[in-house]
Amino acid sequence: MLAYILRRLVLIIPTLWGIVTINFFIVQAAPGGPVEQMIARLQGDAVGATERFTGRDTGEVAEGGSQENTVGVSRGARGLDPELVAKIEKLYGFDEPLLVRYLKMLRNYVVFRLGESLFYGRSVVDLILSKLPVSVSLGVWSTLLIYLISIPMGIRKAVHHGSRFDVWTSSAIVVGYAIPGFLFAILLIVVFAGGVYLDWFPLRGLTSDNFAALTWGAKILDYFWHLALPVTAMVIGGFATLTMLTKNTFLDEIGKQYVVTARAKGLSEARVLYGHVFRNAMLIIIAGFPAAFVSMFFTGSLLIETIFTLDGLGLLGFEAAINRDYPVMFGTLYIFTLLGLLLKLVSDLTYTVVDPRIDFEARG
Repeated sequence: MLAYILRRLVLIIPTLWGIVTINFFIVQAAPGGPVEQMIARLQGDAVGATERFTGRDTGEVAEGGSQENTVGVSRGARGLDPELVAKIEKLYGFDEPLLVRYLKMLRNYVVFRLGESLFYGRSVVDLILSKLPVSVSLGVWSTLLIYLISIPMGIRKAVHHGSRFDVWTSSAIVVGYAIPGFLFAILLIVVFAGGVYLDWFPLRGLTSDNFAALTWGAKILDYFWHLALPVTAMVIGGFATLTMLTKNTFLDEIGKQYVVTARAKGLSEARVLYGHVFRNAMLIIIAGFPAAFVSMFFTGSLLIETIFTLDGLGLLGFEAAINRDYPVMFGTLYIFTLLGLLLKLVSDLTYTVVDPRIDFEARG
């Protein structure tokens, strides 16, 4: 087992390098970089800014600069002093060739120096740490509730396949699957957050303004009071798929020959279900846990963070992409890719807990 873990840890390095490298060169090739955006702000040239974002005239370069170093500074730079353009390039670190910037980024990332945001004026690490409580809160509690609801419900639906319980829960699952999480979030606000009917829950923030003055018990209640609606919205949008996956996986295992044999030997239904079926059926569910957990931090929480005015990593990543804030874009990509790869390793190791027959050490 130790040898397998070491091999997987070593493989993380080239995988992480490949993902960061591909994204670096793809993003650098896209028009409308930070230099272009700063020039557009200085000139107030809305037409030129639109052309830059639509990709036209990106090959034209300001006098005194190279196409590689300016990442395609468009004709909007013509009206500016070349020295000012050069200063803007240096300000954002584009005064050096693309390959030099790439190698510097790799060297810094090895020691987790992720640089400073081009637009926030703060280090990327500080930004991530400041946004992390919101995203961790949404991601952890949503994923935990989704698994705690979906797995027992899916097992019961499989055991009582075709019963009334299976029919009415399937109807609820279809509704939950059909309604996007952000629409359900708006409904929750309208009903429970002072929209039209009730005013039971807060509409913004992770904690109240007087959070520091509260007792520990009151702080815990205040924390979950603020999380109730956004977490509910995320759970509604996420439990349907996992519930049906659990049901179908258990149904498939229940119909296999080893279950028939176990029942013929006189084993109780509980022993058959949880002693034999469970460990086989849960493998595919465990395999999807890392992706489900990591996705909660980015795409899964972006709209929810926006609707409930929660300043988390999803919103940070979206704003960084819009503003072409490269240090934030690559820094968050680097951190979450590394986190995802490590969670994938943890997921594989969890297989041995669910089914001790799996032996990673036996693999070449």
